Amino acid sequence: MLPQNTLLHAHKMKLRWFVTLSTLPLLGVVTAFGIMPQTAGLSASQYSVIEHIELPANTAQQPDASVFWRNDRVQRGDTVGELLRRVNVQDPAADEFLRRASSASSFRQLRVGRTFLAEADDAHNLLALRYTDNDGNQVQILKDGASFRVTEHVAETERRVFVQTGEISSSLYAATDEAGLPDSIANQMVEVFGGDIDFHRDLRRHDKFSVIYEMDYVNGESAHKGRILAAEFVNHGRTFRAFFFQNSRHGGDYFSPDGKSMRKAFLRSPIEFSRVSSGFSRSRFHPVLNKWRAHKGVDYAAPIGTKVRATADGVVSFVGKQGGYGNVVILKHQGHYQTVYGHLSRFAASLHRGQRVGQGEVIGYVGKTGLASGPHLHYEFKVSGVQRDPLKMVLPDGKPISDAQRTAFSESTRDLNARLSLLHNTRIAKLD
Repeated sequence: MLPQNTLLHAHKMKLRWFVTLSTLPLLGVVTAFGIMPQTAGLSASQYSVIEHIELPANTAQQPDASVFWRNDRVQRGDTVGELLRRVNVQDPAADEFLRRASSASSFRQLRVGRTFLAEADDAHNLLALRYTDNDGNQVQILKDGASFRVTEHVAETERRVFVQTGEISSSLYAATDEAGLPDSIANQMVEVFGGDIDFHRDLRRHDKFSVIYEMDYVNGESAHKGRILAAEFVNHGRTFRAFFFQNSRHGGDYFSPDGKSMRKAFLRSPIEFSRVSSGFSRSRFHPVLNKWRAHKGVDYAAPIGTKVRATADGVVSFVGKQGGYGNVVILKHQGHYQTVYGHLSRFAASLHRGQRVGQGEVIGYVGKTGLASGPHLHYEFKVSGVQRDPLKMVLPDGKPISDAQRTAFSESTRDLNARLSLLHNTRIAKLD
């Protein structure tokens, strides 16, 4: 049996533990202790050590309650003053800097929908402004003494390649939407194959397409229209393929697998999408004159304001009003070719006689001026001054791949051609 004084000592020690633990929150210290095994008591050789460890001072910075962050979105018609007002900034120096400084011009040019983040103090003075400019660059404007300092971080650009296939059931756009193809790529496909396929008249149900295209992404968001690298279109059993090839230092074009240019000297249509309301005819009842007469052109029904494109490279030989044509543009092309665009509502800005225009360039907009019963484009195609039916003309090709570039063309398109073949065979197998 343990001596009485030893038992008394153990009882006192337990009492000390209880008092110490119960006073921890009040003392503001951490006590280190050991838990002894549940034995009959403490031997004379065992003892407890109690240490007081001071808590470290709380060095975490508390947020400055006098600093405010607010974000907003650019709306149509916004001014610098209005943008600052909406984020509760009332700072004449900041307003002056953002309105006049060349280094802050990207803020003044932000497109509708772009967001920005503003930091201000409790006196509503601007401390910082952060936003992504129209090119995807990260811009920060910081208060620096009595003025402001602008820093810019170049956007991270990533190029992604996509593959899409589709089948025509009702219209081209319905098929491209269902396939998830961007409108810009769908429009490019029309331009690429527009010399071989009349997308107004030639489309058939169950026509098919495959497209390999690239898109640029800036900070994870799509930034540009993208470009078709290779495409196939099966129209009424006929298969057309096209490949992009950089055939000059300044650009490239689309070519068939055997190196022929996909770009015809003339586009089949001066309007991307519309319907032919009246074709080329030697005898047609005129809806305005109420008599039979020849119709030596093609009418494309389209809403007022629809863009009208030059069907080939050329020079403006006439722009203005002319009789029954109303507002008309006449282009002269290489060789003995001329094209006429009538009943326009207005012309492209600054279009003038003698001006050179490129194929696909907008020269005017659909209207109903002159002898027109409704909005449409009257289009004529002349050879040596004589009107010819543009829907039946065999259009001349563009320049093919040169002999010097043929090897490079074959090497650059080999993999793309193989991928199109794989897509074609897979699609046919799926249909079977």
